[in-house]
Amino acid sequence: MSERAAVTAARRIVVKVGSSSLTTASGGIDPERVSALVDVLAAARARGAEVVLVSSGAIAAGLAPLGLRKRPRGLAAQQAAASVGQGLLVHRYTEELARHGLIAGQVLLTLDDVTRRSHYRNAHQTFAQLLELGVIPIVNENDTVATSEIRFGDNDRLAALVAHLVHADLLVLLSDVDGLYDGPPSRPGARLITDVRTDDDLADVVVGSVGAAGVGTGGMVTKVDAAAIATGSGIPVVLTSADCAAPALAGEQVGTLFHATGKRRPTRLLWLRHATEGKGAVVLDAGAVRAVVQRRASLLAAGITGVQGDFAAGDPVDLLDPDGTVVGRGLVNFDAAELPTLLGRSSRELKRELGAAYEREVIHRDDLVVL
Repeated sequence: MSERAAVTAARRIVVKVGSSSLTTASGGIDPERVSALVDVLAAARARGAEVVLVSSGAIAAGLAPLGLRKRPRGLAAQQAAASVGQGLLVHRYTEELARHGLIAGQVLLTLDDVTRRSHYRNAHQTFAQLLELGVIPIVNENDTVATSEIRFGDNDRLAALVAHLVHADLLVLLSDVDGLYDGPPSRPGARLITDVRTDDDLADVVVGSVGAAGVGTGGMVTKVDAAAIATGSGIPVVLTSADCAAPALAGEQVGTLFHATGKRRPTRLLWLRHATEGKGAVVLDAGAVRAVVQRRASLLAAGITGVQGDFAAGDPVDLLDPDGTVVGRGLVNFDAAELPTLLGRSSRELKRELGAAYEREVIHRDDLVVL
């Protein structure tokens, strides 16, 4: 089999593994699966690559000790299971890595850690130090404290943001399916898509959701979304099964390779595009739409004709064109209650009547993404 140059050249790799690839259907950790994965990671380290592992499985690992037969729906119960399971999961990784003379380091993240500048900088420095010391960071969402408002939503998205955070050369998404198919893999005639270079390659693809084991939160939809986040930032992605991890990291033609399509961009903008929902919306006139979408200008009060929802300064809000279509999303500088008195008025007029604090943009172009 021919090698994939983008894979074999990677010197810093983020590997994400899902719950279903680590645990039994009843919820306990499968020692053989964890051992096999660690062997693959250790082999990559031996070849000179730095490795970061984003591992699901904490909640799933906590089910059996707590006598739970399936993943609980309530957030508090999930957090309790994660509290029990996270220690078990990292202990297992620590033991398995020690067989290879490697050290595991636990890193638990919340959404703030990769989006707020001060948190992001600290997280980046922590990862850099761990990798410099030869440690393999074991990353998971901090499920025990994360609320529904500050969750990544799934570890596929977390892995893509971590790949950006650590300046990875490659993201490998491991699941219980050996790649992306153009339809359900169980369907007769379903075809494996070996390469995705543009959105056109996904035009006829039908993807599903959570697997039959019922222990995960993702599915193929979240993996394709995560691949879009990473490739849009210049990071190629390999999607395959945990059983194919070794040949995938060796550059063999297994699974699906999503080719890089863009360049690295600020993590805040990745978060805005891929990990947020608008807390409200502002309606733009045609001129403001052109300014924001075509010229990538900041949004001023003069170009806003309406306000929808209840939001506070700093919240993400959607930008709507006159027909109600979402054209962008940005971090707003004013509360929803403040905006109606500002609409349609120039920055100069607002400064003269209300003071210099009201001269600023409603949404600065550095805090805005076009959708």
